[in-house]
Amino acid sequence: MGSSSPSSSSSNYCYYFYRLPLLLALVLSFAGNCNGGKTSSFVRKVEKAIDMPLDSDVFRVPPGYNAPQQVHITQGSLNGGAMTISWVTQDERGSSKVLYGTSEHNLEFSAEGRVTNYTYYNYTSGFIHHCTLRRLKHNVKYYYEVGIDHSPRRFWFITPPQVGPDVPYTFGLIGDLGQSYDSNSTLTHYENNPIKGQTVLFVGDLSYADNYPNHDNERWDTWGRFVERSTAYQPWIWTAGNHELDFAPEIGETKPFKPYRHRYHVPYKASGSTSPFWYSIRRASAHIIVLASYSAYGKYTPQYKWLEAELPKVNRTETPWLIVLLHSPWYNSYNYHYMEGESMRVMFESWFVKYKVDVVFAGHVHAYERSERISNIAYNIVNGECMPTPDQSAPVYITIGDGGNLEGLATNMTEPQPSYSAYREASFGHATFDIKNRTHAYYSWHRNQDGYAVEADSMWFYNRFCHAIDESAKYYS
Repeated sequence: MGSSSPSSSSSNYCYYFYRLPLLLALVLSFAGNCNGGKTSSFVRKVEKAIDMPLDSDVFRVPPGYNAPQQVHITQGSLNGGAMTISWVTQDERGSSKVLYGTSEHNLEFSAEGRVTNYTYYNYTSGFIHHCTLRRLKHNVKYYYEVGIDHSPRRFWFITPPQVGPDVPYTFGLIGDLGQSYDSNSTLTHYENNPIKGQTVLFVGDLSYADNYPNHDNERWDTWGRFVERSTAYQPWIWTAGNHELDFAPEIGETKPFKPYRHRYHVPYKASGSTSPFWYSIRRASAHIIVLASYSAYGKYTPQYKWLEAELPKVNRTETPWLIVLLHSPWYNSYNYHYMEGESMRVMFESWFVKYKVDVVFAGHVHAYERSERISNIAYNIVNGECMPTPDQSAPVYITIGDGGNLEGLATNMTEPQPSYSAYREASFGHATFDIKNRTHAYYSWHRNQDGYAVEADSMWFYNRFCHAIDESAKYYS
């Protein structure tokens, strides 16, 4: 399990022991021999992820002429008062209108969307529709219908509560999903988790279409149909990963993110962003910042300038929980993608500490890991202080790139386990972040091999702004 309560005897012992100046020598001796947290003893059979066959029921095209498919929704405004509905029609353009209302039997409102399509190498997409429903009431169930001209399909969603400091809300966490049998297991476990997620925070790497010959974009279509059973009913908040780049000059495709940009829209302009790859939303009691690991973030770049202006705008008295999503992890004790997030960490970590970010979720590494609260911001070119140190103003870093992918698990870990690493395990799974109020949130990670209610790792979060107490079970070197 995860970190014990801060009131536990071992926690208090380490807490006070570390601070007794007369025992400094003993502390340093202890710290020098201190290993990291827990490496799970659970051993999953190591095997390559296997694609689900194209005739699998999860890829089935819905019946009817020009029936809408790949339906997905995401937040359509800064504060949750709008929802963007997206879908694809294959036979012809069809209508981009959405009918919606609060009664299943009376869709009294309508909104008109727009349509786009694209070509990629030898592939031409279907007609991709995006329609934003605005001025929605908070915490209300809406029914909506798409494909109204030929083969209509009806779905529903629930809008979030109005933004406020003590509004409870539950987020699901999924990353690096793909379309393997493990991907299907992850999504099934998320759907059946008794801790019911209301919105998915997705940390990048959707379809893995770029893993197929010539970046087979048919795999974008199959993936969209696979996840529709969740994405049509609750918003997924999108983060772009490396498998969304689809940069392939060898086949004449030199515009990065082309399929992703056409298919997955986000409300980036609402937060003053100039790009769909970095943006923010406010949902219930959380302010969520999405960053782009594969867009420029050096000083003076648009992403840098946006984040520099965005963080001071976060009103912790209204949205006390500050969550960041990105793809490439900053702290990683696996021998995969090592140091790939380091340059972004150098640019932004001091800001995360200054503004007391609560948690950072990342993907990319196909495994699970949770850090202690640490930072590595003291280093400069002459002082040599280049090791992470305990920092209760720093976020917890969680890598959850364990959705299923197509490449298998990352099983090769660095040894010994670094002191900043609280828990790590090479298994597929998902997580939930269950906000209770302005001070407490309960986090749990669930591996696919367990029953739906089993928590393989968990911890209570104490909000950094409202209730910043020491959550760690120990101190570390």
